[in-house]
Amino acid sequence: MSDGTDGTDGPLRVVLAKLGLDGHDRGLKVVARILRDAGMEVIYLGLRQTTDSIVSAAEQEDADAIGLSMHNAGHMTLAPNMVKALKDAHLDIPVVVGGIVPDEDVGPLLEAGVAAVIGPGASAGEVAKTVRDAVSAAAL
Repeated sequence: MSDGTDGTDGPLRVVLAKLGLDGHDRGLKVVARILRDAGMEVIYLGLRQTTDSIVSAAEQEDADAIGLSMHNAGHMTLAPNMVKALKDAHLDIPVVVGGIVPDEDVGPLLEAGVAAVIGPGASAGEVAKTVRDAVSAAAL
């Protein structure tokens, strides 16, 4: 597998979190392992995070990307709020959303500034590539 880098110094650093009150984190733990196995550094914040806690962690950890897991139908509010919070903090960090997102919501999420949406059934390679591509696109 790749070493997880995007051509810059060291491996990509990815903050993973569950934003809001959703208590389902098994998928996020799988993603954490996938990214780690792909050579990325994973900062796992876990359940019940706020936009402020995620922004703070991303800034402190010098994150290259943020991954949010959504399974509670709050994605249309929570993900755009995360993007806005990052902009308000003057941080240019791509947000990748994974989980249960209806097809008709993907376009509006991308328009709201989410870098990518990963649905159920994505392979490990697709997950890692999506994160790398989001980081590369943000660097342009």
